[in-house]
Amino acid sequence: MAEYDSIASGYSDSKQLAFRDHVERHTLFRTLGDVGGARVLDLACGDGFYTRLLKQAGASSVTGVDVSAEMIRLAEESERRSPLGCSYVRSDAADFRPSEPVDLVVAAYLLNYARTREELVGLCRVCRDSLRPAGRFVGLNDNPRVPPAGSVSYLKYGFERRCDRFPPREGDPIRYMFPTADGSSIEFANYYHSPATYQAAFRDAGFRDFRWAPVSLDPAQAGDSFWDDFMRSPPIIAFSAEP
Repeated sequence: MAEYDSIASGYSDSKQLAFRDHVERHTLFRTLGDVGGARVLDLACGDGFYTRLLKQAGASSVTGVDVSAEMIRLAEESERRSPLGCSYVRSDAADFRPSEPVDLVVAAYLLNYARTREELVGLCRVCRDSLRPAGRFVGLNDNPRVPPAGSVSYLKYGFERRCDRFPPREGDPIRYMFPTADGSSIEFANYYHSPATYQAAFRDAGFRDFRWAPVSLDPAQAGDSFWDDFMRSPPIIAFSAEP
């Protein structure tokens, strides 16, 4: 929590990087499909970036949840400045339960903070228990199918992704670094788990259908060689699951 309180502003600024729009956002909403009329829970909502986009896409209600007080402050500030009807709760996602089941749980970069298999199963179970029977869980994640290799750099896309060991072992930290305009950087760690561990965690949490959804590039960017390295070794991936 303290880590994200200290980097909240810089992390929020990183949402303006081109890959966030042309790959990340495009992939997430392609995986989501139509959210019109849905009651949505946005776990690890950060500054409310996707919370607001989900509401603008037609969700009937969206509640954002984040453990960082500063992230929630930024989210509520955006809501006051441009009201959409989003609501926010400061809570650890692992401890949060909605007052009633929702149609859709969205989690952009939540599961990759689980340090152990048990924590991963616990987070998946929270998401499963938050859904109505016909609901869906959709999210973004550090890509376990493409673990960090020293030969791959994403600096031209605005960040670096490193691991001290290749191939990584279960629970190894995946370090992200985003340079900032003032010459410093913001840094944080995700944690590696194999694709098989994710598959088992979703099963153990009660999901009958779990699928990876590879990243896709906004068609408006098709043919631009700038994106070749990112798409060849995508550091992120989406997923979808149903109970």
